[in-house]
Amino acid sequence: MKLYGYWRSTSSYRLRIALALKGLTPEPMPVHLVRNGGEHRGEAYRRINPQGRVPSLALDDGSVLIQSPAIIEYLEEVYPEPPLLPADPVARARVRGVAAIIGCDIHPLHNVGPLNHLRRDLGRSEEEVGAWIGRWISEGFAAVEALIGDDGYCFGPIPRLADVYLVPQVYAAERFAVPLAPFPRITRVAALAAAHPAFAMAHPARQPDAE
Repeated sequence: MKLYGYWRSTSSYRLRIALALKGLTPEPMPVHLVRNGGEHRGEAYRRINPQGRVPSLALDDGSVLIQSPAIIEYLEEVYPEPPLLPADPVARARVRGVAAIIGCDIHPLHNVGPLNHLRRDLGRSEEEVGAWIGRWISEGFAAVEALIGDDGYCFGPIPRLADVYLVPQVYAAERFAVPLAPFPRITRVAALAAAHPAFAMAHPARQPDAE
């Protein structure tokens, strides 16, 4: 396997966590999102992923998978142990619901493309961009905070899909100086995950392309 990603990319980070939890160690293939206008925009990478986004996972048979939710679903189906989803259908839906809040409602609004659009095309100041980021992360986190449990990870004593999504989002919140004090459950999960080997291995600071 080869993992195309960027050290600070939230979606790359969540996929690294999922891979580490499954005990998989693909060869890292860094794709710089800033240098030279963004390597993800270049022809070489677009031959791998026509959308020009990270992450992408190249399998040993040459197949290339894109979009972190789809790749993580593939991992769950092909490498079912340890499971990222509980067996009960209602519990599975709840875990997926928290992951969707983060993956669909929070993360896309502070991705590099929308932020560059705000800065370059709409002429917004860094203060306005920061307010935009803070609003959407805080609004999403308020929902997550209400949905997760009071002990352990988001939904119990072992990490699940919701944690795979939440921990990178906390990293992004800290990067953008979004206050986390209103979210004690979320900060509890992040602290617990920091001591877990799979989460530690996937942290941006430990990636070969970290700056």
